[in-house]
Amino acid sequence: MEESKLCQWNVIRSVLAILQWWGFNVTVIIMNKWIFQKLDFKYPLSVSCVHFISSSIGAYVVIKVLKLKPLIQVDPEDRWRRIFPMSFIFCINIVLGNVSLRYIPVSFMQTIKSFTPATTVILQWLIWKKYFDLRIWASLIPIVGGILLTSVTELSFNMLGFCAALFGCIATSTKTILAESLLHGYKFDSINTVYYMAPFATMILAVPATLLEGPGVVEWIYTCPSLFSSLVIIFGSGVLAFCLNFSIFYVIHSTTAVTFNVAGNLKVAVAVTCSWLIFRNPISMMNAVGCSITLLGCTFYGYVRHMLSNQAPGTPRTPRTPRGKSELIPLVNEKLDDKI
Repeated sequence: MEESKLCQWNVIRSVLAILQWWGFNVTVIIMNKWIFQKLDFKYPLSVSCVHFISSSIGAYVVIKVLKLKPLIQVDPEDRWRRIFPMSFIFCINIVLGNVSLRYIPVSFMQTIKSFTPATTVILQWLIWKKYFDLRIWASLIPIVGGILLTSVTELSFNMLGFCAALFGCIATSTKTILAESLLHGYKFDSINTVYYMAPFATMILAVPATLLEGPGVVEWIYTCPSLFSSLVIIFGSGVLAFCLNFSIFYVIHSTTAVTFNVAGNLKVAVAVTCSWLIFRNPISMMNAVGCSITLLGCTFYGYVRHMLSNQAPGTPRTPRTPRGKSELIPLVNEKLDDKI
C-alpha cells in the first residue's frame, strides 16, 4: 500500500515538475518575443544582459543567502582557465537565441533549435573523430528532413534570424562538447552553472551591449509611451529566466531520461502553439508538418540514445573497431541546454 502511494506521489511530482518547467520556458520565450515585437525594444544584447544580471543575482541568493543548494567549490585558476571559456560560448548561445527571436517567429526558432542533437553529433564526429552507432545517424534523418521542410515553407523567413538560430545550435553543441573536457571533475547542476557562468557572461556582454545598443536604448526610454510597465516586463523576463534554471534543476531530479526527452519535445510543441495563439504568425500546412517531423525525430533520437546507453556490455552493435580512445568518449548530457 505504501509502495503504491509512493509511486503515485512520484508520478504526481514528475507531472508537476514538467508543468512548471513548461510554464517557465514558454513564458520566457513568449515574453522575449513580446519585448521585441510588441514593446518595440529591438535590442537583443541588452535583453540578454538583463537576463544574465538577474540570473547572477538569483543564483547568489539561492546558494549564498537561502542556502537551498550547496556551492560547488571551484579553484580560482579554474574559474578563468575552464569556466571563462564556457561562459563565453554560453553568452554567444543566449545572444544568438534572442537575436533569432528578434527576426523570426517562435515556431520557426524552436524548430531550428531542435537541430542541436544533429550538430552535436556532427561536431563530435568531425572534431573528435568519435564513432556513433548507425542507429544514431539514422535517427538524425527525420530531424534534418523536418527542418529543411520547415525552412523551405516558412512564410516569415528571415535570413538573419535563420542564421542566428542555426549558429545558436552550433554554439549549444560546442558548449556541450567543451563541457566534457573543460568541466571534467566538476559535477555542476543548473544553479551552480549559472552561479559561475552568468557573472562572466555579464562581463563579456556589458561593453558590446553598451556600445552597440546604448544610444538606442536611451532613445527608447524617452519615447516609450508606457515606460514603467515595459520595464517591468523586460526585467520580469530576466527574473523568469532565472526561475527557468531552477525549474530545470527540479525536473531533472524528478523524471527519467526518457520522460525528460519526450517532455522536452512536447514543450516545443506547447511553445509553438502558445506563440501562434498570441502573435498569430502565419503557418502553412507543410510548415506544420515539417515542425512535427522534426519533433518526432528528436523524440526518436532520444529513444535511440537511451536504448544504446542501456545496452548490456558485450551486446553486439554495428561491427567496427574504434580508431582511437577519443571514440570511446561518451556523448555528453544535453539536459541543461535550456538554461537562461
